[in-house]
Amino acid sequence: MGPLGTPLARFLYEAGTLKQTKRTGWWMAGVRDPESVAEHSWRTALLATITANLEGADPARAAYLAVWHDSQETRTGDVNHLGKKYATEADPQAVTADQVAGMPEILASAVRELVAEYEAKESAEAICARDADKLECMIQGIEYKAQGYENAQRWIGNSRRRHTTKSANELADAVLATGSLDWLRSALGETRN
Repeated sequence: MGPLGTPLARFLYEAGTLKQTKRTGWWMAGVRDPESVAEHSWRTALLATITANLEGADPARAAYLAVWHDSQETRTGDVNHLGKKYATEADPQAVTADQVAGMPEILASAVRELVAEYEAKESAEAICARDADKLECMIQGIEYKAQGYENAQRWIGNSRRRHTTKSANELADAVLATGSLDWLRSALGETRN
């Protein structure tokens, strides 16, 4: 076996389960087939680069934090806010430590430090990544509402109230004022009715 070894290979398969792990809060809004944690994390990372750029933070670092922000859900599942009221919340740093056990220390320590930074909510990049997480939830809620899931409004409003940076607040206002298919109309040169 090479220097990377079996623990890293196992983790790569484990990470793949996030492609099937559904974001459970959307079920309460009536969404039959909600997005996966991996789908959510992709757009969160994209939004983290945007907010970090606008805030003068390191966009690569913010995206790096966003990519790993829900990686623990391979082991805990996606526990929605109501579920957290009743279930003991797993410590993301403890879950991460178990996930990276046996990996090369240079990688394991980097991942542990990333998760600790995100959870500490102190660095500019962590703040941007957290705002990106809320922005992504808000945007997804808008998309679900446009598909007829009226109960998604609760998630839109709750997410909107949780942005902290100036850029995230301005971007949220712009998103709320823009239709979810305006990008397509613009690309096709159409005007919105």
